[in-house]
Amino acid sequence: MSVNQISVFLENKTGQLAEITKLLAENHINLRAISIAETADYGVLRIIADDAEKATSVLLSHGNILSMTPVTVVAVEDKPAGLSELLSLLSDGDVAIEYMYSLFTHQNGKAYMVFRIADEPAFIKLLNSHGLTPATAEELDLK
Repeated sequence: MSVNQISVFLENKTGQLAEITKLLAENHINLRAISIAETADYGVLRIIADDAEKATSVLLSHGNILSMTPVTVVAVEDKPAGLSELLSLLSDGDVAIEYMYSLFTHQNGKAYMVFRIADEPAFIKLLNSHGLTPATAEELDLK
């Protein structure tokens, strides 16, 4: 069984992700997953929304270029090697993976995002200046 993924083609400029997520939020569309791949000139934002049809309609009405693609979501056991076991099955079955990413983790009513930032100290300073702190390993139940 598949779910609908929306791929939005974005100009590679500051603020594009903020605009898209604000637009979806204003229309009460909740994201279940988000991934972005980029080149020097453009990016491809992949999202799974709680209402793909509504999200597509909203994004198209605001001039976005997009496509909708069926993708398959598979549960893996939340344990060491959970993902590895599934990937080994696919490899052994000669099933090629084009790309993959994860759904949001929900804990205590919050979804968590992972950021890779070139200037992490500036990022932390910015967060702190807005009363925010990075999640701790303990908060995320990581060892």
